[in-house]
Amino acid sequence: MDALEAIKEKFARDTFPRSLGIELLELAPGYARVALKLGENMVNFHGIVHGGAIFTLADTALGLASNSHGDAAVALTVTINYLAPARPGDSLVATAEEEHLTRRTGVYRIRVTTGSGENIALARGTVYRKQVIK
Repeated sequence: MDALEAIKEKFARDTFPRSLGIELLELAPGYARVALKLGENMVNFHGIVHGGAIFTLADTALGLASNSHGDAAVALTVTINYLAPARPGDSLVATAEEEHLTRRTGVYRIRVTTGSGENIALARGTVYRKQVIK
């Protein structure tokens, strides 16, 4: 089984993003796209979607993209800038793209948009990579 198929299988068993309804749309080396339909249960006390739901979507994309090379990768830092509010009923897409990769680290840019392309959040993540002996 190749690295991408292995990550897809691991994602299928990852109960937290699945419990929120996060779906894997696309996966390639250093790249991932995931989607989430926002529900009423994701609203904060301001009546907009909770930042934690948006962060989780971005973090899921980061995890998939950074693990797509076959080596285990875990986040060291993730920063996020919220650009516009999201509302229940919106469908969001998070796209993670690799910007830099070394033997031990990777840096990724994650863009969260609505289905129509409106920017909701921009994130950057740095991961630590533990090389697997093959």
